[in-house]
Amino acid sequence: MAEPSASTDEITVDVRRASGDGADADLEAAVRSGLVAHLKELPPKYFYDELGSELFEQITELPEYYPTRAERSILELHSSEIVAAADAQCLVELGSGSASKTRTLLEAMRRAGSLRTYVPVDISEEITRQTATELVREFPGLRVHGVICDIENDLERLPGWGQRRMIAFLGGTVGNFARAPRRLLLQRIASLLGPADTLLLGTDLVKDRSLLEAAYNDAAGVTDRFNKNVLSVLNRQLGADFDLDRFEHFAFYDADEERIEMRLRSLADQSVKITGLDMTVAFADGEEMRTELSHKFTLPSLEGLYASAGLQLVEVWTDPDGLFALSLARPV
Repeated sequence: MAEPSASTDEITVDVRRASGDGADADLEAAVRSGLVAHLKELPPKYFYDELGSELFEQITELPEYYPTRAERSILELHSSEIVAAADAQCLVELGSGSASKTRTLLEAMRRAGSLRTYVPVDISEEITRQTATELVREFPGLRVHGVICDIENDLERLPGWGQRRMIAFLGGTVGNFARAPRRLLLQRIASLLGPADTLLLGTDLVKDRSLLEAAYNDAAGVTDRFNKNVLSVLNRQLGADFDLDRFEHFAFYDADEERIEMRLRSLADQSVKITGLDMTVAFADGEEMRTELSHKFTLPSLEGLYASAGLQLVEVWTDPDGLFALSLARPV
């Protein structure tokens, strides 16, 4: 029997990302400011070109990387409760990727008879189109409206259609933002929520240092490749000449800040030319460059985060081992 085809009437993909000069300007500004700071720094969003997205998908399947498995187990155990509490008709997912975990929520919404629309929001057009095609085959009658954008710039353009929405921000990605930008992001999300809308947030929880550090320093070296890929992005897009073999990946847990820091360490005194910016950046032997933060949370800190954004915590679900949390919030 032939597989049913996806109807183009059920799939729309709205490309909202910055293009041309806008995208280049964002990257150039981030590199100019980040590579002259006392502690050099690059924003983690530049990990996610096509190769970076593929590598991250591999990371989520590694034995050391517990967050994806823990979050998936919460969805498998509690999706019906989450859907009942949210009472949504439209699921909007920020940073949707392949929507591998989201299918559990969509299935629970279908069982509840409320599923109408799925809005995957991602920077990768290719994976969003592929996912949309798969989902309309798996969920007959589902409308998928993909939005290709940088969530830091284009949140206000998310569609509503008068449906009750649950905005899902999964994977612990909110922890990648420093404290002030994180609060501002959640305030922006809160401003988009109508009285019947909700936010479903995935957050990694504070736990033993050894478990945390192992998750970001895997034995197979996939995270090493993922981290160094940001240098390949700069080489390709800005004409830089980073030698990836002259940097090493490492990650550590800062207990005072309750966060993992992922860094690249220079293995020699070296100078890197960035032709597109007409600049040269010097690295000392052993000098470190920060590429990602991953904050961990407790229930009190999560409640404080919501309160600072004008949101009210409704309910929290954790996996059986208490490694990860999904929480639902509404506008105050």
